[in-house]
Amino acid sequence: MTAVSDEDRQLAVRAVAALHDELKAYPKPGLVSQVDSGAHADMDFALMSRSADSLLEPFASLAAAGRCGRTFEDALMPLGIAAEKRMLAATGGINTHRGAIFSMGLIVAAVARTRACSATLSPASIQATLRQEWGASLVTHAARGGDSGSHGAQVLHRTGRAGARRQAALAFPAIFQAAIPAYRQALCAGLDDNAASVHALFALMAAVDDTTVLHRGGLAADSFMRDAAAAFLADGGCAQAGWFDRAVRLHHAFVARNISPGGCADLLACAILVSRCCKTDLEGRDAGPD
Repeated sequence: MTAVSDEDRQLAVRAVAALHDELKAYPKPGLVSQVDSGAHADMDFALMSRSADSLLEPFASLAAAGRCGRTFEDALMPLGIAAEKRMLAATGGINTHRGAIFSMGLIVAAVARTRACSATLSPASIQATLRQEWGASLVTHAARGGDSGSHGAQVLHRTGRAGARRQAALAFPAIFQAAIPAYRQALCAGLDDNAASVHALFALMAAVDDTTVLHRGGLAADSFMRDAAAAFLADGGCAQAGWFDRAVRLHHAFVARNISPGGCADLLACAILVSRCCKTDLEGRDAGPD
């Protein structure tokens, strides 16, 4: 097992903080927040918070493995499986963050590896690291399709949509080409962190094959999510006056349809982490000598 450094632990703290910030954002159609449990009868804010906290040590181990360039098959995947067991122990068997462990675990590993190999962190350099270090393995992983009893495998069989594994095989275009630009655009427009997070979530909802949505409602639910998100963004998204009330109405509509874009929420947390890590790196470089 790779020794965990102080920098690995600091990155893990940031990853868990990003999960908490995603959780606190509101209004998010169908998702758990401090306000309510959305379309999740078996989850609430306290449970999700406990789940996120349980992932601190696993993310530190994933950061260490990524920093050292360990393989997906021999290190990252086993560490992810161990993280799932730790999460389930913390939640009494409820699957709160399985998708986040997969997506965030890979992003944490890529950030750590990029830092080890490059002087500058950027979304482009992190995505390039993900492709170079683990891209081929992630393509193979996606092709396997997963456990036949998993939601992802069932969705693939019923709809032909591949979800998170396909996103990973493509080096998460939804994070790097949809969520991060939307998040940064919102912050540059003067929106606060909550509004920027919600704005980025809608960008993801318009772009992602969300396994949770497809499992619960099939292609009809997927179309409803994408159309609602596209219309929200076309009207200005969270930069438009009255956005909050419109998002609340959509939240209630998603709950009524039992739709929850949990996969998009996982990717939002990843986008928040990458944006903040890159901002911190640039600030640190600006503060230092030429």
